[in-house]
Amino acid sequence: MEYRIALPIVSFALLSAAAGIVGYRLYGYYRYVDEKWLILYMCFYVLVILPAVLNFAGKFRRLLLETKEITQGNLQAKIEIKGKGPISDLASHINNMKIGYRKALEVQMKSERLKSELITNVSHDLKTPLTSIINYVDLLKKEQPGSEKIGAYVEVLDRKSSRLKALIEDLFEASKMASGTIELDIQRIDVVALLDQAVAEFKDKFEHSSLFLRMKMSKPHIYAYLDGNKTWRLFENLLSNALKYSLPGTRVYVYLDEVDGRVTFQIQNTAQYEIDFAPDELFERFKRADESRHTEGSGLGLAIAKSIVELQGGDIRIEVSGDQFNVLIGFPIEARD
Repeated sequence: MEYRIALPIVSFALLSAAAGIVGYRLYGYYRYVDEKWLILYMCFYVLVILPAVLNFAGKFRRLLLETKEITQGNLQAKIEIKGKGPISDLASHINNMKIGYRKALEVQMKSERLKSELITNVSHDLKTPLTSIINYVDLLKKEQPGSEKIGAYVEVLDRKSSRLKALIEDLFEASKMASGTIELDIQRIDVVALLDQAVAEFKDKFEHSSLFLRMKMSKPHIYAYLDGNKTWRLFENLLSNALKYSLPGTRVYVYLDEVDGRVTFQIQNTAQYEIDFAPDELFERFKRADESRHTEGSGLGLAIAKSIVELQGGDIRIEVSGDQFNVLIGFPIEARD
């Protein structure tokens, strides 16, 4: 390998020297030039041309060896070529390509991992209520007409079938949003009124829980161009998330404001479970703070919320400070082109 690299470069160096000598001899033969110019040429060749050729050869050799490492799967090594010139530029481009390829590979590996987790979690979350339904149907078959237990069994069946229906609907909606096939009905809506309605839907649930809901809105009316149904679903998901995962006996704060031409929404609660991973991972489908999956939920709420926000040109982020869990959302007030 090294012989094949060095041979053309050495040949080039020798040929350039020979060409210089022959050219000089022919020129001297016809012009009768003093041979001191030959000595000067040889000095220039040895001191300037030959080192430049050897330096080029060394850089080229290192470049070939490093690219061979890449073809063998080593994406960690960095090609170090000092100085400036086409070889250094090429090395820099290869380094950037390697970084880009490594990132793409990491994304692909993460995607494969998430697909595997998705199948596992879907199987678990569908199986749990379905198993309960099957068991209670068997129990109903064994009861005599008029039995007092029938009413209790039917109540459980109703709850579990509703749970199964909600999970399937969440899966369907998450799939549509991920594929980009969902259509938006953008209209000028009063975000304050919409949030008031969403909170009213959860009023009884919060009152029957040990949580206390506190709201603060900077204005009586804040208008923005949004899809009312999707934004309603956004508020519903976030309130439901706070209801499920807040520490009992704590407060849940909801803020709505208008700042610099944007609608800002924030929901803050005290987390019941320790979050020992990057908060942004909660936007992944089926990712939960309660990794033991003791709480009922599809694990799709925040993933759907993120899709709703981004489809409407907004931004969403999660901030965690100790046990304080914050979801912050911003929407442009003006309609997008």
